[in-house]
Amino acid sequence: MSRPVRIGVQLQPQHAPEYGLIRDAVLRAEDAGVDIVFNWDHFYPLTGDPDGAHFECWTMLAAFAEQTERVEIGALVTGGGYRNPELLADMARTVDHISGGRLILGIGAGWFRKDYDQYGYEFGTAGSRLALLKDNLARLTERLGKLNPAPTRRIPILIGGGGERKTLRLVAQYADIWHSFADLDALGHKSAVLAEHCADLGTDPARIERSVAWPGTEGAAEFVRAGATTFTVGVSGPDYDLSEVVKAVAWRDEVNPESVEGIA
Repeated sequence: MSRPVRIGVQLQPQHAPEYGLIRDAVLRAEDAGVDIVFNWDHFYPLTGDPDGAHFECWTMLAAFAEQTERVEIGALVTGGGYRNPELLADMARTVDHISGGRLILGIGAGWFRKDYDQYGYEFGTAGSRLALLKDNLARLTERLGKLNPAPTRRIPILIGGGGERKTLRLVAQYADIWHSFADLDALGHKSAVLAEHCADLGTDPARIERSVAWPGTEGAAEFVRAGATTFTVGVSGPDYDLSEVVKAVAWRDEVNPESVEGIA
């Protein structure tokens, strides 16, 4: 394992009737020792009451940036079709500065039709959304190089998705972190496909961090052996129960900075 295991928490901004509940969860998550605090980029809840309480992603990330001191922050993931990519680059640069260089720029093609329909975006097809993501990544990365002041660092780009022909090629071209949404069996196969795209583009596949959902302490070591080093626990409001996050952090502290052999 060339990099240490990291633990993230995705504080899903749904079913929290007041923002203070999320603010408190961010504080508790940082105090618990997580490495990354994510939210998500949707406009409506994905579970429970479909019209329940919900908050917007990027304004929230700016608040995370001011509130926290140590953790990285980001969206898991930004909907690729929701914002002009030049504007998104400027937003990311600004949150990067607010946080003192702790932003991860997570982005994907988008998939939740209600977001598109209710907010007036064209849903299109899976293919058209991926084509838009490809165009947006090129424009976004170009704009990041033009902004004044520049970002505090090369902002890491996280791409979420597992499509083997298009998404993984974008991962090979642009990503520092790949969130696969894959189970254990699929992760190995998709990593091999990613390596093929990297070879075509002249990218070192080892520089791309593999990120997955937290599988529990019983299964996490197998994912590390398959190449994953970032694990994210998802929790929703209104309670934002972090008990599983605490278990994940304790497991991380047992295996770091050991190699894969150290967790056999």
